[in-house]
Amino acid sequence: MRILIAEDEKSLNRILVKQFTKAGYSVDSCFDGESVFDYTANAIYDVIILDIMMPKKDGLQVLTEMRNKGDSTPVIFLTAKSEIEDRVTGLDMGANDYVVKPFSFDELAARVRMVTRKAAGISTNIYTVADLTVDVKSREVTRAGVKIDLSAREYTILETLIRNAGTVMSREKIESSVWNYDYLGGTNVIDVYIRYLRKKIDDNHELKLIRTVRGAGYVLKGE
Repeated sequence: MRILIAEDEKSLNRILVKQFTKAGYSVDSCFDGESVFDYTANAIYDVIILDIMMPKKDGLQVLTEMRNKGDSTPVIFLTAKSEIEDRVTGLDMGANDYVVKPFSFDELAARVRMVTRKAAGISTNIYTVADLTVDVKSREVTRAGVKIDLSAREYTILETLIRNAGTVMSREKIESSVWNYDYLGGTNVIDVYIRYLRKKIDDNHELKLIRTVRGAGYVLKGE
């Protein structure tokens, strides 16, 4: 998944970027509300973590503009404000969740998984297509009950595909979901990783799950 973190406290921002990157996420970050729109104009995010008290535009202003533009990207507010009315205001404005500082990273990561599950209409951490399962919490992948070992990048691409199972994903969209804003590679890299995934996931099975849609991209489907 790709995450945008907007937090003006630089030390906390760096820690969150480091922790989410270590957990296998693609992470971009900024330090003020206006910059959020620079990032969202050029990338698709699975979730945005917004501090409320930021310079230029605060988190509430950012969220209001996002929702007014029809942007339904899940948003988690991250703030030192603990008053109930602030939480209610944020949720009423369209925030998906609210985490009060200080907090544990494990709690925030769990809330990220929760809001992205809800956005995808999934009630558990496990995604299944045919006999392929991906547990996004443990990052364990199995097919027909056999565990499959994937590199970090292979796993991230597979997670992107299975979260969007049945939907054709262009190479550009996969790339946008997997690499952060600073990535300067080319979409042919996606083709290379798809070959790696097919070898590990499909080669020993009659039913091929990763399909090429000529001129459009790739789709993961079990039918």
